[in-house]
Amino acid sequence: MTTRQRHEWRIRDYQPGDWDSISRIHDAARLDELRDSVGVEAFLTLAETHEGEGLFDGQVWVAEGPEGSAEPEVVGFVSLEDDEVSWLYVDPARYGQGAGSALLRHAVARGGPRVETTVLAGNKRAFDLYERAGFVVVETRHGRLVGNERFEATGHIMEHRKPDGTPRRKV
Repeated sequence: MTTRQRHEWRIRDYQPGDWDSISRIHDAARLDELRDSVGVEAFLTLAETHEGEGLFDGQVWVAEGPEGSAEPEVVGFVSLEDDEVSWLYVDPARYGQGAGSALLRHAVARGGPRVETTVLAGNKRAFDLYERAGFVVVETRHGRLVGNERFEATGHIMEHRKPDGTPRRKV
């Protein structure tokens, strides 16, 4: 087993020139997400889903780096809309290097006192990422897969509360 090197990532606002990078990242990482949850038969590209799922309805940031590299590359992206992390994808070649954690910290810091996300049941990598960041499951729902409603899915609604003394519920 190899240990992946962790890097420092620069988080910045999405720019239109980032489209090809985030499309490539989404399409590769979405297959991983679906492989362990709903099934790869439910795959649709970012180009097919970004409008209907409102990728740009909120704020979008990208991670690039690693820090100090001559030509930093976009390695992941996150979207926050109405205190919900609605998109978070990292290039599979960069899994385990801290880009997802950096993007999530950035989004949570800019959200309100309660930030929510939904993680597909079976997506252990994402579930573990959110749990390490302090998110807890508050509800589990079964229904149609957002973005490709032909498929059924189970999603864990997770939330993060900033320290204010309000107890968290764990289901």
